[in-house]
Amino acid sequence: MEATGRSALNVCCVLLILTEVSSELIHIPSLVHHVIEGKPVLLSVETRYPLDDVDIQGTWSHTRPSGTRTTLVTFTKETTIINMMYRKHLVFKEPNVSLEIRKLNHEDEGDYHLNLNIQFHNQTGPVIKEERTVHVTVYVPVSSPVIQKSPSYAVVEDKANATLTCSVERGTRVVFQWLRDNQALGASNRYHFTQDNNTTTLFISTVRKEDKGTYHCVASNAVSQGLPSRAVDLNVYYGPYNLEVNSDQGLRTGEVFTINPGELVFFECQADSNPPNSYVWISKSRNATQVIYEGPRLEVRSYKLAQAEEYLCRAFNNVTQKQDETQFTLVVAKYLAGKEKHIQEGSTFSPFAAVVVSSVFIIGCMLLFFLKKTCSPKRVLMSIYNRPLSEQKRPHRSGHEDATEDFGIYEFVSVPGKMESAQASCRSLARLESVQDMHTTIYDVIRHDPETPSHSLLE
Repeated sequence: MEATGRSALNVCCVLLILTEVSSELIHIPSLVHHVIEGKPVLLSVETRYPLDDVDIQGTWSHTRPSGTRTTLVTFTKETTIINMMYRKHLVFKEPNVSLEIRKLNHEDEGDYHLNLNIQFHNQTGPVIKEERTVHVTVYVPVSSPVIQKSPSYAVVEDKANATLTCSVERGTRVVFQWLRDNQALGASNRYHFTQDNNTTTLFISTVRKEDKGTYHCVASNAVSQGLPSRAVDLNVYYGPYNLEVNSDQGLRTGEVFTINPGELVFFECQADSNPPNSYVWISKSRNATQVIYEGPRLEVRSYKLAQAEEYLCRAFNNVTQKQDETQFTLVVAKYLAGKEKHIQEGSTFSPFAAVVVSSVFIIGCMLLFFLKKTCSPKRVLMSIYNRPLSEQKRPHRSGHEDATEDFGIYEFVSVPGKMESAQASCRSLARLESVQDMHTTIYDVIRHDPETPSHSLLE
């Protein structure tokens, strides 16, 4: 009796301890297992009761996804019975009633149920029942995905649709993700996703400019990291968009360009488009509209502008059959009226050139002044007194010998020669003839008849 009472006390103490620690008598660390096909899995069980003080009875059973249920193992504390169909496929581990499945295949997927009855020794109370369910999923690793595009050629925006398909040869429970330019795509009013087994489809209706880019898909499952497909480019014909006129010269205020006189200015018309646009430049001056140039770049010479003129650039996409246009006004800044006239006549006279010309003119005038002063004749006024011209060696005058007519004032003009100071002396009129005979100095004798020759000269 004493021994029996002591045993009952021990069982009560064990139950008390289990109640304080946990209400579970068994514990399964993992209730979900993701296993690669062909690999083993252990459905581990941890018991929380003293094995020597209890009797146990239980079963492991398997329920397939289809709903079919099969008993795999029946066991007690003393015996174990494994279903004959699974003897080579299962291992029952005592005393913790764990179950190992070897080389899983698709038929091994499903739920595994553990039913365990526990009764403590020398107890008259009810049998304790414990149940647990472990879910096992068998995965096939994902192969590299393959992507295809339809149509294979470039598509026109707002007119065509595009379909991209991604698939894998192997893999179970494959999850696909679509990316454009490495950015994840989600469903929208134009993006539609569908999946059938190991194939997913992205349908774009209708294609727009923003759909242009590089596409690829990523396939994964619980046992395979994301595997990307090769990239596929979706080429979309679009535009023109955001048409504008730019220039590195001049001052722009809104739609007005102001340039300086004499400038050669280049304007460039740009728009976002695929393929490139055709550009046409149109002049709208003087109430007349005419095409002046074809191409993205326009050259304008400011001196050819008589007044402010309006220009228009028109962009046209030959594939999308869309066009856009923008216009601006070109104004030439006017500094001086004379300079503006000179510019209109085609001159390129700069301020630096004006300074150079003025300097040359002033220097030339100074040189001319000094040359004139240096080379001008020296005039000597001499009075010839009333004495016979025969004594004075008057100049020879044919047909005239009256000495009274020789009275007056004479200018001797001396032009500098080689020996002016040494041999051109005029100290006496008696040497006039000899001086004139010399070739070093030339004298020009000019007669001035005074109003009263005899009186004025004698006084």
